[in-house]
Parts: sequence; C-alpha cells; structure tokens
Amino acid sequence: MSKRWITEDRLNSLPAGYRVREMGQGAPKAKPPAKRAPGAVPPALPPGAIPAAPAPTGMQRMQAKGRLAKGAMNATEAKYAAHLDQLRLAGEVLQWKFEAIKLQLAPDTTLTVDFMVMLADGTLEMHDVKGSKAIYTDDAKVKMKVAASEFPFVFRVVFPVKKADGGGWMIERVGPGE
Repeated sequence: MSKRWITEDRLNSLPAGYRVREMGQGAPKAKPPAKRAPGAVPPALPPGAIPAAPAPTGMQRMQAKGRLAKGAMNATEAKYAAHLDQLRLAGEVLQWKFEAIKLQLAPDTTLTVDFMVMLADGTLEMHDVKGSKAIYTDDAKVKMKVAASEFPFVFRVVFPVKKADGGGWMIERVGPGE
C-alpha cells in the first residue's frame, strides 16, 4: 500500500470531485460548452465591464503612423529637399543627398542623417529635418551631439517655420557645447 499524505477522515470530508481525483480514478468530466444556434449573436457585455483605454498622447499618435520605407521622404523632408534645390540653383549648395550616410555611434547605435549637404565652399554638413521642436526627442538630441563630437562634419537640425510666422526654415547648429 502506498503512503498517503492525507488521512482517511480528511479524505472523506472533501467534496466528491476532490475525492475522485485523490483516489486516482481520474478527473470529473468537464461540462461541454453550450452550443449557439448558427448566426446567433453572442451576449453583450455589461457597460463598464471592459475599462476604456486612456487617450493616446500626441507623441503616441505621431509614432502610431509608423516609419516610411528607407529612402522615402515624408512631407516635411520633401519640402526641405525643394528648398535645397533652390539653394543649389542659387549656387549656395553644390549638391545634396537624402539618407546617404549612416554613422556608427556605438556598437548597437547608429544615426542616419536626413540630408548630406555640400556647400559651395566644399564644407560637408549633415542636416536632420524634424517636423517641429516638440517631436525632437531627447534620444535624437543625444545622438546628434555624440555624432557632432565624433565626426568631422557640421551637424544641423532643421525645423519648418509656420506660415503665420513668415514660413521658411529654422536651422540650428548642433555641437557638444551647444
């Protein structure tokens, strides 16, 4: 006879379903789920049964749109590309390339700057276009500052200026001390 970890009296005081399992006679049969008629609508949950999700923040809404494919410009970048073309025609810019350079900042950290711009004097600048200052994240700021300290290029962040404020572009230089 095997050792029992429960006494006979305790075993007899258990509900019937437990006694069957303890005696090694198998688990009680599960009740089959109720069948619904074809096309029947499941019962509705009472109001408030599922809590409403909190409203997304502006940053979450912006990030929910996803990323574009590599080499594809968003609307702000396309407008800045048109601005660079105007500067090229005016002779201030020799050439520009979109997402031409990927900089390795650390073993698992890279920075792909939006525009590589060669000015008329031969200076090579890296311009990163942002839709507004509000979406210029701390992560992007740190990456730009690290890149500016590690690489021999001039780094700039470009923001569009609202038409109500005169339009155009606000261009800020990025560097370790700035």
